Amino acid sequence: MGTAALFTGYGLLILVVVFVVAAFFLWLGAKIAQIKNAGFGKALLATFLGFIAGIILRLVPAIGWLLGIIAYIVIIKYVFATDWIKALIAWAVSFVITVVLFAIFAFAGLLSIGAFMKAASAKQAAIFVFSSLA
Repeated sequence: MGTAALFTGYGLLILVVVFVVAAFFLWLGAKIAQIKNAGFGKALLATFLGFIAGIILRLVPAIGWLLGIIAYIVIIKYVFATDWIKALIAWAVSFVITVVLFAIFAFAGLLSIGAFMKAASAKQAAIFVFSSLA
């Protein structure tokens, strides 16, 4: 998604949906890590702050992505007022869920592209047959 798309209505809607889904995964990770008082509002706040930190730290060449992950875990620790291990577990669970769902959606997208290509090939073959008959 381009930067200009973020300023459109659909771009903002997509951004809000992504935040809510990411916050849900973080909230689920916090529940699995058994963080006390792990509320969805805290998950939304941590996700938002982690997003901002990630944008800023990506400007650091070569290790910006690693600094972003570390910053996100630090943010989780302080927003949820928990220890380092539980913060790391919450982040890891949300990361794994995100990666698994992304892989599932990517695979489904590849299958749909394959089905579309078969349908497009069949349509081209039909057009060729009918055009040669005319």
